Amino acid sequence: MSDIPGTASASLAELIVDSVAPRFPVVSPDGGAVVYLASTVGLRERPFTTLWLSAVDGSVPPRRLTEGAGWYGRPQWAPDSGSVFFTSGGQLHRVSVDGGEVEALTSWQGGIAGQLPLADGRTVAVVAGDEPDAEAERREAEGDDAVVWGERVACARLRLLDLASGELRLVDGLDERHVVHMAQRPDGGPLAVVSWSGPDTDPGVFTAELHVVDLATGAVRDLGPAGLDASSPAWWAADDGWHLAYLTTTPPDTVGGRAVLDVAVPEAGPAAEHRNLTADMAVCPTELVQVAGGPPLALFADGLDTALFRLDPHDRRFRRLSTRQGQVHALSVSRSGGTIAVLAGTAHEPKDVHAGPPEGPLTRVGDTRPHLREVAWGSQERLSYKASDGLALDGLLLLPPGRSREDGPFPLVTLVHGGPYGRYADEFQFHIDLPPGQWLATAGYAVFLANPRGGEGHGHTFAAMAAGAAGGAEWTDIIEGIDLLIAEGVADPDRLGIGGWSHGGYMAAWAVAQSDRFKAAVMGAGISDWGMLAATGEGGPANEAGVSGSVGWEGPGPHPHDRVSPISYASRIRTPVLILHGEEDTNVPIGQAVLFHRALRHFGVEHEFVTYPREGHMIAERAHQLDLLRRTRAWFDRLLGGPGPAGGNGGPA
Repeated sequence: MSDIPGTASASLAELIVDSVAPRFPVVSPDGGAVVYLASTVGLRERPFTTLWLSAVDGSVPPRRLTEGAGWYGRPQWAPDSGSVFFTSGGQLHRVSVDGGEVEALTSWQGGIAGQLPLADGRTVAVVAGDEPDAEAERREAEGDDAVVWGERVACARLRLLDLASGELRLVDGLDERHVVHMAQRPDGGPLAVVSWSGPDTDPGVFTAELHVVDLATGAVRDLGPAGLDASSPAWWAADDGWHLAYLTTTPPDTVGGRAVLDVAVPEAGPAAEHRNLTADMAVCPTELVQVAGGPPLALFADGLDTALFRLDPHDRRFRRLSTRQGQVHALSVSRSGGTIAVLAGTAHEPKDVHAGPPEGPLTRVGDTRPHLREVAWGSQERLSYKASDGLALDGLLLLPPGRSREDGPFPLVTLVHGGPYGRYADEFQFHIDLPPGQWLATAGYAVFLANPRGGEGHGHTFAAMAAGAAGGAEWTDIIEGIDLLIAEGVADPDRLGIGGWSHGGYMAAWAVAQSDRFKAAVMGAGISDWGMLAATGEGGPANEAGVSGSVGWEGPGPHPHDRVSPISYASRIRTPVLILHGEEDTNVPIGQAVLFHRALRHFGVEHEFVTYPREGHMIAERAHQLDLLRRTRAWFDRLLGGPGPAGGNGGPA
């Protein structure tokens, strides 16, 4: 399955950005089929998405259900497995799996942000904003668009769509809460809802609450706070009645690993205590899904791999069912729990749709990017080493195609993941939001993908080491990995580069502020001043101060965050830096890049400052993605003396 014309003559960069990537595989309730979205990687004038259907057993080729236009939300099956609901253009649509025209179900001016078909087959729970009232229409007509923060907040509210009449009915018991997640009890009973105080990430993610909504009466029962960035409510039946499990950041911290919490939901009376079901696990939950016919399933980041677990309803511990190489995500499950669908790949093949039993094996049932199998990618090797304090660490080493360690030493580019609660898994390394590992390996570079402390995949204690410790031990973890590769003859100590995006961009800036060993750096959407980020980033002061140690209004300073901000050490920098940033980034606002650029200019440091119009925290437009790929490689080529041992020839552009 490929909609990309002319791939035979396209450059490698064009093959990547013009490819079609799968999203949101959802297995049917009866377990017989999977629907999924296929969307263009690099956006042109408008998004392009198609909805596809595959048989779980792979007996027939994938079949397209829609022609494709715009951007689709996550599809959802009707309870009878006969049709699929999806959002597009802010409205809800339905299409039969037997073919036919797409049916528009709403024309709601407030827009439909989420949807969940209910067990009765007659109703869809939707999350939708309010339609504009007379005052809003007057303001728009007159250009009266002054914004008073905290007033006229556009919350997404829970509504019920009657499929027969098309009527949308507001569930008003949630007051002014902003609805973000929902799940119906498997027996067709009430709805579990996670809500925020408002739509903004700050303070929204810090104000998550869990509710149970009676769909017959509209009555709402509050189950209390759900922790930081709670998501994925999942009902399950225990000996003592119904329970709700959900994902959240391990309480009470703001920095650390994710956890699965659980609360008993008695028919009457107060809610029970919320208990942590994953407190002693050395892996990190990433996804939690409800199973109608049993306890929930969960994906866990497990070092460089991903494991699937099932909750044991008796001792309430998670039991491992299977483990798969690399990162696996977008888990969905059939009604019985006997069939799952996920996105999974290998070290040399990008993710695609796979399906099968939870215990495995899984079969690939989609084939969205077959042309990438024709490319000779670099080799990929797992690394394990110990930090100077004895902490076990892992990472990945990529080498140029057809080369081995014995061909070294190579120019080495170290790439640092975002987060800090992120990770590099043993998967295909071509992520457009940073200088991709395979993009550099195919050009002749060795690439070190570091997983320092503070990341995902080794339990909460490992992840919580990032709290208040930006630029500390995570930096020494990285440099010790580089030193190991130099000692082993893989890396040329005179040709070292570093780069990353978001927190990885911060680490690239921090690296050149702390050391002159690097000959080139790429700072993508990176942090230069933690105090400014706490004041202006969408994550908010509590989140950013959790990593940097402080905010800027705690007195005249100096503050802890000043000591871990690259801008404080700009006068030390000698390494040339390529700064890349989206102009509409709200996560790490562009002021971070402007400040770093001005400081480097002031101190006469060689650098190049590139901004991408219309882009947010991740780069989405095709032309910008191509520029990012080609510009980053050219930067390293010029400053590291060319790729390959002793300046060998580079790979395809």
